[in-house]
Amino acid sequence: MQEPQVTIVVVPRERFSCTQRSLESIYEHTKLPFKLIYVDGNSPKKVRQYIESQAQEKDFKVIRTDYYLSPNHARNIGLSHVDTKYVLFADNDIVVSPNWLKALVNCAEETGATVVGPLMCEKEPVHQRIHFAGGESHIVTDVNGRRHLREKMYKQGQQVADLRPQLQRTETELAEFHCVLVRTEIFERIGYLDEGMLNTKEHLDFSMTVAEAGDKVYFEPDSLITYVPGPPQDLTDMHFYMLRWSDAWTLDSLKHIRKKWDLSEDGYFKNKYKKLGWRRSGTIIKPFVRRVSFGWENKPLKRILKFFDRILNRYITNRYAENFAQHKLELRPINKSESNAQELSQV
Repeated sequence: MQEPQVTIVVVPRERFSCTQRSLESIYEHTKLPFKLIYVDGNSPKKVRQYIESQAQEKDFKVIRTDYYLSPNHARNIGLSHVDTKYVLFADNDIVVSPNWLKALVNCAEETGATVVGPLMCEKEPVHQRIHFAGGESHIVTDVNGRRHLREKMYKQGQQVADLRPQLQRTETELAEFHCVLVRTEIFERIGYLDEGMLNTKEHLDFSMTVAEAGDKVYFEPDSLITYVPGPPQDLTDMHFYMLRWSDAWTLDSLKHIRKKWDLSEDGYFKNKYKKLGWRRSGTIIKPFVRRVSFGWENKPLKRILKFFDRILNRYITNRYAENFAQHKLELRPINKSESNAQELSQV
């Protein structure tokens, strides 16, 4: 059998209830040889047992922590064990289609691209509504010398059936972490993914870092993938979901990218600050209010729930920060003279 060129690193995105569907999709539709590392960040008992049984059956590696993980920290944990030419970062809520991985690898091999992203769809039914078909991520400087972040996602909300025949492989500025293929050697030059990006805009930071290193990002429409977002389907999803989309993590991420890239605190960031908590409101609070109010918006109840949501969210993030500081796994530096398979050391 051909030696695998790719290691798929699966990490938690925002919930655990899509685990089985996603993993089964990968094994059903991936004919190209691959290794798989499953980073399990404190999944509930039922999910943990499923992952462990599948690891024994399919012979893949599981790295489990007894606390929740921010996305880039989870990716770095998996990356530290990768020893193949390519690493494929995959969230635990994607559903893939036939030929998805081969198309990404072919693109990288034929173009020399360091990063390749697929035609990414969103929501149910899968593989129909486009989420992302390449995009822009760069910094512009105005006449006063202030630096502004420019972000744009192409074709979002349009139908695959209408556009796919027209889409072509092309160089782009942006790839998303829902699913992305990366040449492993880039990390010897740029280091691990920035863990200061806790829950948002980490794809912008990574794409701009790759471009700054002089490497290319490509969009490959022959690879079709869908991510299936929340709301949390099980009560066991709720704690992680609220932490993953917490106000504190979002605010810290926005401040971090602004400081790192010396960006002006312009309308882009101020608008993001105003929308803190919008995911929790849209996926948890609003549906609950409509259900208990028989379809009525019930704005007074919504305001009350948002007030308590902010209090609960602050409590969750504070508790997590206290516990996480004591248990965080620290990664050894990536070094060309060493194997890419790094050991994890306990702080």
